[in-house]
Amino acid sequence: MDKTYESPQAAVADIEDGASLAVGGFGLCGNPMHLISALHDKGVSGLSVVSNNCGVDDWGLGILLADKRIAKMTSSYVGENKEFARQFLSGELEVELTPQGTLAEKLRAGGCGIAAFFTLAGVGTQVAEGGLPQKYNTDGTVAKASAPKETREINGTTYVLEDSITTDFGLVHALRGDTHGNLVFDRSARNFNPLAAMAGRVTIATVEELVQPGELDPDSIHLPGVYVQRVVAVGKDIEKRIEKRTVQPAKEA
Repeated sequence: MDKTYESPQAAVADIEDGASLAVGGFGLCGNPMHLISALHDKGVSGLSVVSNNCGVDDWGLGILLADKRIAKMTSSYVGENKEFARQFLSGELEVELTPQGTLAEKLRAGGCGIAAFFTLAGVGTQVAEGGLPQKYNTDGTVAKASAPKETREINGTTYVLEDSITTDFGLVHALRGDTHGNLVFDRSARNFNPLAAMAGRVTIATVEELVQPGELDPDSIHLPGVYVQRVVAVGKDIEKRIEKRTVQPAKEA
């Protein structure tokens, strides 16, 4: 039951070119940077990545994107990465934009063995009707567009059918974890990390604090170890970036 690995490099050693990844993180919060950096150093390419966003130009998944290691990105928010926009519009990157709640449920459903589900999100738009550009030619014309999706009226309301997502690997970061893979996430880092972990057939988790089984309060565990196959302790002294720092002016004495 001991799922610990000695280093991020050892944990990602079998991730090869063309692999599909579900990667946790919400903005720059909860990014599994040690695993992303280890993949970058390993030199893998042609990756298909599912994540809420693609980091920024020099952080998060952005470091893989900058070296053109990502072939396809499935995301709900991509507005903070200029290189992402450049690669997409120039035809270098395939992008599947997905409503954020739908993306979250696609990952969760995949982890639960649910093949597809009906949702209201996207009905009456290109998300359901098709034609949403996914890849461009170098001359700016659309090389690939999304296909129409099945819709169904249920109790008088129209819904669109969305396929769930499973990936070869899940990469996540947690505040605490035990050697069995039970994880506790820190605040908003909990938004997509548990879902990415559920969707990965093999999930690798970095943890800031590694404890022994039984040391975590069972009621405090956010993700059970059944979804996690590998655990790497990275310590608490790690860089954590803030995407947009917002401060309030100091009050006058």
